[in-house]
Amino acid sequence: MQNKQLVRIGLIAGAVFILIIAFSSSIFVTVGSGERGVKYEPLSGGLDKDKVYKQGLKVKAPWNTMIVYEIRKQENRQSMEVLSSNGLDINIDVSIRYNPIGKKIGYLHDQVGINYLNKIIIPEVRSSTREVIGQYKPEELYSKDRAKIQRNIKGKAAAVLEKNYIKLNALLIRSIELPSQIKQAIERKLTEQQEIQQKENSKQKAKKEAERREIEARGKSKANDILDKSLTDKVLQDKAIEATGEVANSENSKVIMIGNGKDDLPVILSADK
Repeated sequence: MQNKQLVRIGLIAGAVFILIIAFSSSIFVTVGSGERGVKYEPLSGGLDKDKVYKQGLKVKAPWNTMIVYEIRKQENRQSMEVLSSNGLDINIDVSIRYNPIGKKIGYLHDQVGINYLNKIIIPEVRSSTREVIGQYKPEELYSKDRAKIQRNIKGKAAAVLEKNYIKLNALLIRSIELPSQIKQAIERKLTEQQEIQQKENSKQKAKKEAERREIEARGKSKANDILDKSLTDKVLQDKAIEATGEVANSENSKVIMIGNGKDDLPVILSADK
């Protein structure tokens, strides 16, 4: 009798074990690193939006569903054609960096769903990009601050995405391609501006050089005026006498001084010994 009970218990345990193995994928759920989960319970109220499961092994009833979201930062690139303020086609490539707000994934799943990238993020980024780029003419996209344009697009898109429990971390403009005729016109204009600037720089350089020379000439003229005023007849006569004395004392010469008059300078004749 006791053996029959043991056999019965063994059969029941084996059946339970087989059921666990068979339904393990429906009972055990792993929430991985960088992920969060929310549970849908069809028999007891549906989706619990406020209960968010962190990473690890979770146990649930087979009839319940665990929806797992990746909350790490993700990137998506979009190429689109938008219109400028004057109606010309502009091709623009942008890079979107985003992640769902971890503690709000229950609300995100309830209102948007797992395919939130295509349902919310891409349409909103495209709409914001068209709105901002549509405020500029093609040539202004070359001259305006690209970082400012990025901030404007990001600001508009981020405000909408945040209301849908998504964080927009960054929006980067990778490239802007203008119509060929506009691009060529802009390049010609830039070349002309560079040539004008070079000519202006040459003029400024020549003007500064002329000013420098004028100042130098004025300085020399002033120095000559001062020197002329300082060289009186008396000074010249004294300098001549000093020079005559030096020559007279030289061992290599004999000096004869002949005066032509009272105020004349002496004439110096020298002869070798």
